[in-house]
Amino acid sequence: MRKEEWFQNLLKQSGGCLVVDGGLATHLEHLGANINDPLWSALCLIKNPELVRQVHREYLEAGAHIIITASYQATIPGFCSRGLSLAESEELLRRTVLLAVEARDAFRKSQQEKDIDDKNLQPALVAASIGSYGAYLADGSEYSGIYGPEMTLEKLKDFHRRRLQVVAEAKPDLIAFETTPNKIEAQAYVDLLREEAIDVPVWITFNSKDGVNVVSGDPFEECIGLAASCPSVVAVGINCTPPRFIHGLILNAKKVTTKPIIIYPNSGEMWDGEKKEWVVSHFCDNGVHIQDLPFSFLHPSTGVSDTDFVSYVHKWRESGASLIGGCCRTTPKTIRAISEALKRR
Repeated sequence: MRKEEWFQNLLKQSGGCLVVDGGLATHLEHLGANINDPLWSALCLIKNPELVRQVHREYLEAGAHIIITASYQATIPGFCSRGLSLAESEELLRRTVLLAVEARDAFRKSQQEKDIDDKNLQPALVAASIGSYGAYLADGSEYSGIYGPEMTLEKLKDFHRRRLQVVAEAKPDLIAFETTPNKIEAQAYVDLLREEAIDVPVWITFNSKDGVNVVSGDPFEECIGLAASCPSVVAVGINCTPPRFIHGLILNAKKVTTKPIIIYPNSGEMWDGEKKEWVVSHFCDNGVHIQDLPFSFLHPSTGVSDTDFVSYVHKWRESGASLIGGCCRTTPKTIRAISEALKRR
């Protein structure tokens, strides 16, 4: 069965919409992990892999159908810079998939122990994350897409090639190219998928800070069209983008592709690459300028609450999103609310 047919059948069996998990690093921090490090969540692969497995399990229990591995910022150069050998670095990449598979298998076993009929078992898929070159730099450039004039398509392909090979060999259900900030990196992914004959279904998602372009300024529709042109790509969409932009981006994506649209926004805050922290956007999620609001209106977290986040879900679904989840600053509580909202629908 072709990849697209497999994925379309999966969506049909799940009522037309799948729930993606939420912020892995966010929940790792909630559980006490210190990931203020260039490796970010990938640091836990070295120091506390059991905690990664726990986060995956909690997202499945919250209703997620797809859990994303802790490999977003896990790169071979990044691990080698910490003194690990090439073999050790590649093994850590494989471990990201193994931890998610172990969490999934334990969850499925618990479902079966509850005598849930096989045909009613919740889908539980593992998507191996591949973050952008900017994520490896750990300087916030995945939110600008500005890699400098010396960056070329071939350099990006060289950077991503071996990591893609390793995670594909680990046999996840899907590969997720996430937070893609510019068109040249999307082209690198499409070329690599063809050159390496990757046999794992893929999604590619972009991030935007204006609701029209990806963060580099490249037109969003052009990027989506490029990603969707690849036969290995079974879904395209948006992640780590403020919720207020998602509806319009879904509609724009639908202008250039009939492939399923995946969206997993962040909480509405913005990442400050210099301060290494999430900060409040200049605008609240309804478009009102922060300075025009009374101080008492602002939530201490400076982000969109779970209630407000979930209030968008039906609009996103009706607009054409087939996969819905959360990104940075969302938690299992957010995903549980999304899952319950979709079930009620």
